[in-house]
Amino acid sequence: MAVISEDGAMVEYEGKDKDRRRTYAFIGLGSLGIHLAFRLLLEGFTLYVYDLDECRFSILRSLLEERGLGVSNLYCSPNVCEAVLHSDCLITCLPNPNASKGVIEQALPSMPPNSLWIEMSTNDPQELRDLACFAEDRGIATLAVPVTGGVHRAAAGEITLLIGGDKRHWRAHARAFSSMGGKQIYVGSIEQAAELKAITNMLAFIHLSATGEAFALAQASGVDLRTAYEVITHSSGSSFVFETEGQVILNGSYHINFTMDLALKDLGFICRQARRHGIPLALANVVERQFTRAKAKYGGTAQSPKVVKLLEEELERDFRARGFPSVLPPG
Repeated sequence: MAVISEDGAMVEYEGKDKDRRRTYAFIGLGSLGIHLAFRLLLEGFTLYVYDLDECRFSILRSLLEERGLGVSNLYCSPNVCEAVLHSDCLITCLPNPNASKGVIEQALPSMPPNSLWIEMSTNDPQELRDLACFAEDRGIATLAVPVTGGVHRAAAGEITLLIGGDKRHWRAHARAFSSMGGKQIYVGSIEQAAELKAITNMLAFIHLSATGEAFALAQASGVDLRTAYEVITHSSGSSFVFETEGQVILNGSYHINFTMDLALKDLGFICRQARRHGIPLALANVVERQFTRAKAKYGGTAQSPKVVKLLEEELERDFRARGFPSVLPPG
């Protein structure tokens, strides 16, 4: 069964794994991870899951039950070690490098020899390389598979997967990756996968700040913001972020399941990456300062599009229009 395109050619599942449903330890059931785990379960994979928040397991179970599905392939593990003991492979989807480090340190002693760690978190490239070397010294390979496209696309099974590491591991787990997302792009090394993910987020945050300024200018000119949204969406100035996050700004919810803390973490990765390469990032540095101000005012758990509220409050205006959703629909 051909499932993914690699260098313009279709790639088949490896022979003996063609019809196999692996068992995974899945650690991290946050806003993104819970949808990735759900997609694996829908396709018949067995998961031993663990999250610090025990309520997340109940939410995952409810998602299955809402579909009228059983939960015979879902197990709640009391800790990381117990999850990997029963699994072929470890998948992590965690909020920061410290969390990834803590999990891999706990998991390694209990992982089967010659097993694989699939890291789907957004991570600093150098820190990820250090963790991969730590795992490799203990006989465990690493595949970096950060995802991009937003939680709403993860919910629809359409999120994009960036693959970094040994292509053999990619092929061996291609069925699982196809279950979790849409397009899979092999990008090279694990560091390159992490770097590209950070770059996509950098652009997203720049576009988000620009979206607020666009709404401000349109409103000041007396243009209805619903009309402005339609015009920009069908123009050369549009972007994925404008078309998606612009909607929840116009609604006033700002809700995309992504926080200020996460945005600043990713911007920190980018700024360190730029310093390592000697590249000045004028726009990214300005945007980082904006997010720092927004976090100070609204808190680290505030939704990242709320950075636009800084400009709304400065102008004493709200950028609102009727007919826009409070939460982005799946897809």
